[in-house]
Formats: sequence, structure tokens, C-alpha cells
Amino acid sequence: MSSLPSTGRTLAEWTAASRSDFAAAAESLRALRENLDTGSNAWISRIPAKRLEEEIRRLQKLPPSLPLYGVPFAVKDNFDAAGWPTTAGCPGFAYHPTISAPAVARLEAAGAILVGKTNLDQFATGLAGTRSPYGAVVNPFDRAYVAGGSSAGSAVAVAEGLVPLALGTDAAGSGRIPAGFNNVVGLKTTRGRCSKQGVVPACPSLDCIAVFALTADDAGVALDVIEGYDPEDPWSRSDPTTDSAPSIPKSLAIPQSTEWFGDNRAELAWLGTMARMEDMGMALHAVDFTPLFELASLLYHGPWVAERHAALGGFIEARPEAVDPVVRTIIARGREFSASDVFEARQRRQELLCEVRALFARHDALLVPTAPSHPLLSAIAGEPLEQDSRLGRYASFVNLADCCALAVPAGFRVDGLPFGISMIAPAWQDRRLLAWARAWQRHVPSLRGATGIPAPSAGVPPAPAITKPRLAVAGPYRPLSRHSGWQQQSQLSHTQEKHV
Repeated sequence: MSSLPSTGRTLAEWTAASRSDFAAAAESLRALRENLDTGSNAWISRIPAKRLEEEIRRLQKLPPSLPLYGVPFAVKDNFDAAGWPTTAGCPGFAYHPTISAPAVARLEAAGAILVGKTNLDQFATGLAGTRSPYGAVVNPFDRAYVAGGSSAGSAVAVAEGLVPLALGTDAAGSGRIPAGFNNVVGLKTTRGRCSKQGVVPACPSLDCIAVFALTADDAGVALDVIEGYDPEDPWSRSDPTTDSAPSIPKSLAIPQSTEWFGDNRAELAWLGTMARMEDMGMALHAVDFTPLFELASLLYHGPWVAERHAALGGFIEARPEAVDPVVRTIIARGREFSASDVFEARQRRQELLCEVRALFARHDALLVPTAPSHPLLSAIAGEPLEQDSRLGRYASFVNLADCCALAVPAGFRVDGLPFGISMIAPAWQDRRLLAWARAWQRHVPSLRGATGIPAPSAGVPPAPAITKPRLAVAGPYRPLSRHSGWQQQSQLSHTQEKHV
């Protein structure tokens, strides 16, 4: 462990270091605190030196056998943590809780140390990570590109190797899109599986806890710690399943017609990923995603926006000057819907859910690109609402469909930016998705976020150049005509591919 830097460690490496040489691990934590600010705008608040020393002394009194012994972690700044201000990305909204959210308290009880709270799209409203008075969170692979949101800071903190674990939230893709853009794992847990007490609500009936980690194993350890029914949370649910050894999904439904919004680099990475999926023995079936896209439209273009207004409208109307103009515009639309609109949308949702259940009766899971394109910061500034809609194309329907989802790295695009994929399954199949992700990570060697350090599996290729993009397709390019079930065809030849 002495040769491993204090950045880029996995959970297992942090706990092993803390158990074998506590004094050295404490020095690693001190060094980490000094280097948290990397200029990416990932952080809103960082642990003071005095508080870190208090945490180190607390850790000394705990049994080293704890699953997260000595692990530094971060939380999105819409989680309450005793002694830390909660801003939800809005300084005028800030308050000082005396009790930590259960998810935070459980991590600390398991031996973890909170080292900071991370930046986000204000009130968790956005998918790019740019709507924050604390600055737009930039992508560590290329700072001209977005980091993804709304849990932008949490994903970047993990990608930069500063913490091996961070919490975020997810109502429409906020726990997956940043994972895809930053080459990390993002687990969107089943709605109600983890308590949302002490988390500033965005859309309470849909909000879920999200876990960011470097590996599927780490995400699974975190899930073991934070999950559990909470009688104090009105949206909490008990896990009805008993399967302790879930099978890996094999029959996967993919979009029949995939929209890339002109991003050919993302399309190429997807084609390579499909080839690798087949190499793993996955059966891919192109299906019509129209019912899922209609579900997604109910979230931001239907009366579910009114739920955001119900949660936050009072503050926004009292303090409009304190709120980002785009966030204010989105949430204010909630006043436009009537009670009849709400019940009509609920009815339509139930009808669409019948189609979703039929889809999962035929296939184990859905497989999608985590995001169809990776926009520049300048593109988000020019078309904030349109870009949000595009980013959420394969993510925003998931909570309305009552599914869990897992975003994982799938290599790199030809320009050196990360490419991510997501698997989606019915509620309570979180561990089945993690089992698939472990198999995927064994099959496809990867890097630890943006650190350039090989992931625990062997045979990892060199890190992609960040300042000088190079050819690094996620898997071999192969034409798709031989796959009778696929309706997609790339219009790019090998020659074109080299010049994208």
C-alpha cells in the first residue's frame, strides 16, 4: 500500500491501508484534505483541518473491522450532515442541520469520514452540472465539456480520485449521466430502498439516492451500508426480494432507433460496446422505446413539474433573486397544471406501465447509452432546456417506470472523452445489475475515473490523452448488418472513423 497514492484508491484499498498502518492512513487523509480543490468546481464545502483531526480521533475508537473503516467520502450538498451547512446549490436557501441524513449517518457509523459536500445543479434541477452560483462543474477529461448533473460534483470528486465514494440523488438521470461523463460507476437505487430523510426534495415521489464509485464492488459495499426501510421516511419501501445470489441479465432490450443528436463519436462508441456485449454472450434485441419516451415526457413536460413547485415553490416565490433564472423558469411551470392534468397524467402513466411490464416479461433488462451526446459548456449556455431534454433521453423515464439503473464506463470515444452505458431493470434488482457490472468490468478493462490509474482488473490500456484526443474506440468497429435483430446501421466507414 505504501506505493499507492492517496488519490485513486478503491474502498478496499482505503480500508486495508487504515487497518494495516493507521498513522500512515491518517497522513493520507491530511494530504487528501490539502488537495481537494482541483479547480473543477466540484466542491461547495470542504472539511476544515480541525474537524478532520476530530474525525481521525473518532475513527481510532471504532473497530477496524467496520466495512468503511477510514474511507473518505463526499455527499451532494442537498444531503444534511450535522455541523455542515446545506445549500442545495443556493446560498440564500442555506441552513445548518443538527442531525445528519440517515444515509450520511450510516456511512459514518460504518467507519467512513465525510470530507466535503459537492456542487450540483441548483435544487437538483438540471442534467449538465452548470446551474450553480458556485460555478459550473467542468469535466476532468476536457474542461470545455460538461461534467453532467445534477450530481456533478459527486461524480467528479470520485473521477478525480479524491474520494472512492460519493452520494448523489437521481430523479431524472442525475446519478447516471455524471457517471457516464466521468468514467465512474453510478448506481441509481430502487425508489424507496434508501431513506431520503434529510435530503432536500426535488421531486419527492421520484427522488432516489445515487451512489458514485470507481468499481461495481465499491458501489455494492456502499449499498449494503445505506439501504434499509426507514419508518420516518414516507416514501421508504421494504425490499420484497430474498435472492442473495442474483443471476446476470442475459436478454437485453436496446433502442430500435438510437438518437445521437449529431454526435457521431458517441455512436461509434456504442457500436463497439454492442460488439463487446455479444462477446460476453449477451443477447441483444432491438425494441421500440416509444412508451418509455412518452413516460419521460410526463416528467418535465407534464404535471410532475408541479411536484417540484410544491416542494420548492414557496422559497422561490419569496426569494426569486436567489434562484438561478433557468431553475426558476422550470419550477415556475408547475403552476400551470391543474388537478385534472395531474390525474390524467397518472392514468396515462399506469397505461404505459403495462407496456413496460410486458417489455420486462420478454427481456431481463434494458441496455442504453447513458447519454446520447456529450455537450460543450457553450452548448448548454446557448440551449439549456433543449440540451437537458437531449441528455435525459435514455435516463428520464427510469423513475416513472419504477426501475433501478446502473451506469458503468464503456471505454472512450475517438476524442478521448469517456463513454458510458446504463442497464435498467425493474425495482429491487439493484444487486442483479451490480452482478452484471462486475462481469462487464472483468471483460472490459478500465481506468479509475480520470486518474489514469488502471482499475483493479488486469490488462488495462494506457489512459487516453486529455489535452490531445486520440483514437480509442470502445471495442472494435464492426458493421451491424449481420445482427438480424438490430435496426441500427452506422453510416461511418473506417476511413471516416479515423477523421471524426
